[in-house]
Amino acid sequence: MTEHGGTESGGRRGQAERDAITVEIGYALCSAAFAAAVVFGAVAGPALLFALPGAVETVLVRGGGVLAGVLFAVRTVSVLMRFRRAAQPSQPGRTSPDS
Repeated sequence: MTEHGGTESGGRRGQAERDAITVEIGYALCSAAFAAAVVFGAVAGPALLFALPGAVETVLVRGGGVLAGVLFAVRTVSVLMRFRRAAQPSQPGRTSPDS
């Protein structure tokens, strides 16, 4: 097992790599929660602040909840996929054909 990042052929992760993954997961969840809260507030806010007809209020609150949930999932997955792509070189140890 290597101590500082990288993986061996056995697939074990070093402490630095585990820490980086933990930080990235935390960032993904916190940024997704913040974005979802902002979207929910923007969509459902008028229903919560003003006296609107029942049907309009229901549509705004449910629509905001659905939109916030979808945004949370999309943001989390996109951040983690971007981290995964950046952490793995496409062909480690190989040179490009034109070199």
